[in-house]
Amino acid sequence: MEFMEAATRRRSIRRYEAKSVDDEQLAYLLSAARWAPSAHNRQPWRFTVLRSRAAKEKLADAMGAKLKIDRTRDGDAPTVIAADMQRSRARIAEAPLVLIVTMTLVDMDLYKDEARREAERIMAIQSTAMAVQNVLLAATSIGLGACWMSAPLFCSDVVKDTLGLPEDWEPQALITVGMPANEGKVAERKSIELLVRNFD
Repeated sequence: MEFMEAATRRRSIRRYEAKSVDDEQLAYLLSAARWAPSAHNRQPWRFTVLRSRAAKEKLADAMGAKLKIDRTRDGDAPTVIAADMQRSRARIAEAPLVLIVTMTLVDMDLYKDEARREAERIMAIQSTAMAVQNVLLAATSIGLGACWMSAPLFCSDVVKDTLGLPEDWEPQALITVGMPANEGKVAERKSIELLVRNFD
């Protein structure tokens, strides 16, 4: 599959067929992530693979409990919260494969001033996002569907504790992967003219 075909065919797939992602497919996705560009070539991304139903349910339930606390504090209706919890749980627990995306700053440069420390952190985040994009496009290129979800940002400690992640691994996102149960919606794109400013 050509690059532009993969880029334009990629969709956020949230429902999958009951078919597992095999070892060869998983290796292909992780290899694609490994070749993403990164600041200083430090490759700050780290992935945790969840395949068993029990592991996915454990994570989904823990994240759901945190969601309930936060949304209750926000004053949302219990029925709305329950529906969102159920939907989020299903998306994680029923996906054939879940990749937890984390980043580490251990190999990034250290600076004394806060401004450059923050810039270095942002570079690590950007680098990790590039690895995520590689995974999404690689999945599309071999006929798999995937969905990037940033929910771990709202409950990073819960994700770390539930999965026993190393202290320096900071949860950034999760990616569900599987054989698409549907084609997904075609999202409207803004025009190039709206997105680009020429400065000659």
